[in-house]
Amino acid sequence: MPTRVVIAEDEAIIRLDLKETLEEEGYEVVAETGRGDEAVELVRELEPDVAILDIKMPGLDGLSAAREIAGERRAAVLILTAFSQRDLIERARDAGALAYLVKPFQKADLLPAIEVALGRFRELKDLHDQATSLEEQLATRKVVDRAKGQLMDKNGMSESDAFGFIQKTAMRERQTMRGIAQRVLDGELTP
Repeated sequence: MPTRVVIAEDEAIIRLDLKETLEEEGYEVVAETGRGDEAVELVRELEPDVAILDIKMPGLDGLSAAREIAGERRAAVLILTAFSQRDLIERARDAGALAYLVKPFQKADLLPAIEVALGRFRELKDLHDQATSLEEQLATRKVVDRAKGQLMDKNGMSESDAFGFIQKTAMRERQTMRGIAQRVLDGELTP
């Protein structure tokens, strides 16, 4: 499947040139706009792989749009702008931009910038997913440990017997150990 792109650039000529360049290279431009607020909505609606944003746009500037898109982990963000001041580059980075390209751009610069942004976006998404998984595991362990403690205190069970009860009940009822442990804590389930 081709990489899907939303372009947000307020200069129509540059937007058209960018679209043609990307389509010649096999990218699919799924939407284009000249406004930052519309860019955010288009990204939410169409779920592209990359959002290419100019900084100076009506409605919502590119940095604010980047902050929203990156904050929701919706797409890789590439800033394409005529401004190369260090403070803008830092603000773009802080807003979640994964690549920054200064106009006028060359195709030889654009394509690697998109690919770098995509690669970094996938890495960040994977890290976020791993962190979420670890948080879930930790939360499950806490609930199971509290339920084991309750079973040990109220029913005089050993730790291994309490764990075995939760585990076997989960398998028998085809539920998660966390769900069974929560039922024990809520007083809905006893050995």
